[in-house]
Amino acid sequence: MKAITSLTALVLGATLATSAMAQTEAAPDSPDAETAEAQGSDGQSAAEGAHVLANGQSTDAVEMTDGRWRNDEGIPTFKVEDGVVDFATFNGFRRYHAECHVCHGPDGEGSTYAPALKESVLRMDYYDFMEVVASGRQGTNSVMPAFGTNKNVWCYIDDIYTYLVAHGTETIGRGRPAERADKPEEYSALEDSCMEM
Repeated sequence: MKAITSLTALVLGATLATSAMAQTEAAPDSPDAETAEAQGSDGQSAAEGAHVLANGQSTDAVEMTDGRWRNDEGIPTFKVEDGVVDFATFNGFRRYHAECHVCHGPDGEGSTYAPALKESVLRMDYYDFMEVVASGRQGTNSVMPAFGTNKNVWCYIDDIYTYLVAHGTETIGRGRPAERADKPEEYSALEDSCMEM
C-alpha cells in the first residue's frame, strides 16, 4: 500500500511540476502585465470589486465546485459574506493549525526557521504551492518535508491554501473565524472519497 501511495505522490508531483513549468511569465505588453501594473499595492485591481494577487490570480469567488469556491480559472478561493467564512476556508484554518503551524507559526505568520505562508501564497502560483507541499523543498538552512502522501494535509490542501490567501489578503484576521457556512454535501462526499483511498 505504501508503494502505491508513494507512486501516486510521485505522479502527482510530476504532474504539478509539468503544469507549473508550462506557465510562462507575461510579456511586458501583454494583457496580464497590464493587469499587474494596474493593481494597487494592496493587490486590488483597478476594476471595481476585482481582487488580483501579486501572482496574477484572482480571489473573486465565481462558482462552487465540489463544495469549494473557485475563481474564473478554477483555482480554489475563499468567500466571506457578512463576516461568514465559507466552510472550506474555515476548515483550512483548522487543518493548517493541526499540521502546519508548528513550523510556519500560528496563522501562517512565519517563524525563525520557516517562512510566513500568508505572504508566500500571495506571490506564489497556486500550482507551485501544490508542488512544494506535495514534494517538499530543501533550502540552505531548512527542509520542508513532502506531504503528498499525508491524507490529513493532501485531502485538505485546497482548504489550507484558501485559508492562507484569505488571511494574507487580510480578508480574515488572526485566530479562528467567528462564523462559518455549513458544510456542503458535495464537500463531504469528496472528503470521504479522499480519506478512503
